[in-house]
Amino acid sequence: GMRKRARIEHRLEKMSVASTLAALKEAEVVVLVLDALLGMDEQDLRIARLAEREGRAVVIALNKWDAVEDRAAARRRLDDVLTASLAQLRGIAVVPMSAATGRGVEKLMPAVRATYELWNRRVATGELNRWFEAALSRHQAPLVDGRRIKLRYATMPKGRPPTIVLFGTRAEDLPEDYRRYLVNSFREAFSMPGVPIRLETRGTTNPYADKDDG
Repeated sequence: GMRKRARIEHRLEKMSVASTLAALKEAEVVVLVLDALLGMDEQDLRIARLAEREGRAVVIALNKWDAVEDRAAARRRLDDVLTASLAQLRGIAVVPMSAATGRGVEKLMPAVRATYELWNRRVATGELNRWFEAALSRHQAPLVDGRRIKLRYATMPKGRPPTIVLFGTRAEDLPEDYRRYLVNSFREAFSMPGVPIRLETRGTTNPYADKDDG
């Protein structure tokens, strides 16, 4: 229900946009309908990023697929945009379809249900920590200010979206690039494409670390 920003003029339409954004914040799975002839523009990206920030799963409905001549090129362009701009939704489900002919529409709801299952999923603590130990062995936590961050264990207190909590000494100082490494590793290990994954830390800081020994 959202047209391009430059075309949103009337008060009623502005209210409709506000209502759509409010609905997005309450949704579980957001279906983002794209015009396959135009691809993904900046407004589409803003909507997808908002959904990700709100912790919602996203499925892309690629409409007017019947009118696309070079379908391989159209998918490459979309995949390039998704890879470059929506890393948190890596592997998002894309359903080519045509609202006019009905072709491909039957695949949309199965994709929504599969994405919902991933968004709602929780991983048992034992399985989670086996992954965590393997991830640490492949790429140990970095040094920060000359001291090694010591990560000890992980829990997953909730899904909707999947949320991992890491515990360890100075875990709160974990750099952003290492956080991304862990999220990507988790996503790959548990086959969870297309849903936002939250990573939280619970650290402990030595109160005497910066004090003299004397």
